[in-house]
Amino acid sequence: MRKSGHLVVFLTAFMFLFTFTQSVGAKSGQTYEVGVDTLNVRSEPHKGADVVGTLKLGDRVTVFKEQHGWVSTFYGGEEVWIASHFLFKSDKNVQPTNNTVSNKAQTQITIVADSVRLRSGPGTNHAIIGHVSKGDSFDVIETKDDWSKVKHKDGSEAWVASWLTSEGSTKKSASSSPASKEEKVSTNTRKKSGQPLAGYNIMLDPGHGGIDPGALSLYTEKEKTLTLDFSKVIAERLRDAGATVLLTRSKDAYVSLQDRVRISESYLTDAFISIHFNAFTSSASNGISTHYYEDGKSMELAQHIQTALDQHTNLTNRGVKQDDYYVLRENSKTSVLVELGFITNPSDLEIIGNGSYSSEVSEAILEGLTDYFH
Repeated sequence: MRKSGHLVVFLTAFMFLFTFTQSVGAKSGQTYEVGVDTLNVRSEPHKGADVVGTLKLGDRVTVFKEQHGWVSTFYGGEEVWIASHFLFKSDKNVQPTNNTVSNKAQTQITIVADSVRLRSGPGTNHAIIGHVSKGDSFDVIETKDDWSKVKHKDGSEAWVASWLTSEGSTKKSASSSPASKEEKVSTNTRKKSGQPLAGYNIMLDPGHGGIDPGALSLYTEKEKTLTLDFSKVIAERLRDAGATVLLTRSKDAYVSLQDRVRISESYLTDAFISIHFNAFTSSASNGISTHYYEDGKSMELAQHIQTALDQHTNLTNRGVKQDDYYVLRENSKTSVLVELGFITNPSDLEIIGNGSYSSEVSEAILEGLTDYFH
């Protein structure tokens, strides 16, 4: 009996290891499920890194890159890392055809937008019964279409739009459009409420980062630092206007061009904006420009943003340009790239270094997005 018991333990351990070693080679852009009761979410790809959250059994994550047994994903709008050997590939056929799921192991979701409405049923036609804040977490007890039924700590239940949560922001949806989102209000109502971008998901892409410094200014400032600093200011302004904003990087880290596109493709992105600063061998080159690849929507967005930049800043207007940048060419989402001045030009650099310039740029991008969507 003792030998048999040892054999059972051995076989159980073997099957456990076999199951989880299948996920070590997690592929970028694929969706995986958590295979343990509790999984720590960390700020860096190692055990000693800060724990910034937890995932539960059955939670789904979209993987963007793999590094020494760790994979990166997004959590609360930030890039985070989790151990890949606790994940397994998600079965896309587990949902019934009516798109309603009863979760045996309750999934926990986190609100990723400010002042999100709770409703009595799964749709905007149901009564508003409360509000929740960005960062609040709830257990999901049911999902239907693009809505999640959540339970409060006091036991009360309500429905929330899933695209405004960590669960919904990781799902691809070719049919999703601004018109189908929770805040189906008129342009005038949005503007009066000060929330012209409510219901829209904006992906900001701070250029370069990590081992890629980008261009160097006349005074050795690195482009990668400027793009991240400006992106954070822009993100804050767009969030104030109601948008859900994600960044392809939120710190000085290298993100490949391929991963920047994968991140954009994996979310319900309504507009992708890559932030850059220009440079040239001649210090005489100056000005600001907005770039697109070829589709009509991207060109239209570029025109609106460039017009607003010209109105809100004092830099030379270099116009809208069609270019073959990878993050535009390979991106199926509406995508533009802005060059916010030449850091190799003394006059431009002086303006860029002025504390008010980032605010002017953020106001211009907000205005350009608002004009584009409305």
